[in-house]
Amino acid sequence: LEQVKERLGRLPKNVIADGGYGSEENYEYLEAKKLGNYVKYNTFHQEQKKKSKKGRFRGDQFPYDEEQDEFICPAGRRLVYVETKPYASWNGYLSERRYYECEDCRGCSLKPECTRAIGNRRIQISFRLKQMRARARSNLLSDQGKVLRSRRGVEVESVFGRLKHNWGFRRFALRGLEKVKTEWGLLSIAHNMAKLSVN
Repeated sequence: LEQVKERLGRLPKNVIADGGYGSEENYEYLEAKKLGNYVKYNTFHQEQKKKSKKGRFRGDQFPYDEEQDEFICPAGRRLVYVETKPYASWNGYLSERRYYECEDCRGCSLKPECTRAIGNRRIQISFRLKQMRARARSNLLSDQGKVLRSRRGVEVESVFGRLKHNWGFRRFALRGLEKVKTEWGLLSIAHNMAKLSVN
């Protein structure tokens, strides 16, 4: 977004993106800059579907007992707090994850569906990220969010569809950032010319 600001002299009012960009780092940036957050996270579409039997075993779907600071699994067993550890993303962004572990999974008939671990089921949670996702979900499901999401499919995905599917562009032929920028620039010019020729 900082590169966009350099080119346009300002940041956009709202940011719309797919699930690959729904990270704690990006949400924090949008909040700091007071930008409209319409960025999906990786499980957004799954949450809109009817809850599957398999989905109930996802750790972030377990009911949380705030008073006891414990999660409750589908079998009714409790996952207690174990520790908090720093978490570094692939690009070095630091955050925290809280770890919870079931007191005893022995004899649980649901264990084969719940975990492949030899021992007890263990989950990691970032409550901060959970809150950020809740705000993003509220925005995405609002009337404005639905309008912006529908526009993104036409304005953005159709471009990639033309380049990848229609024109068969699957990989860059050149190496190095400057050469790749030039190659992408030529593709963009060709795309714009094709749009003009239709009109």
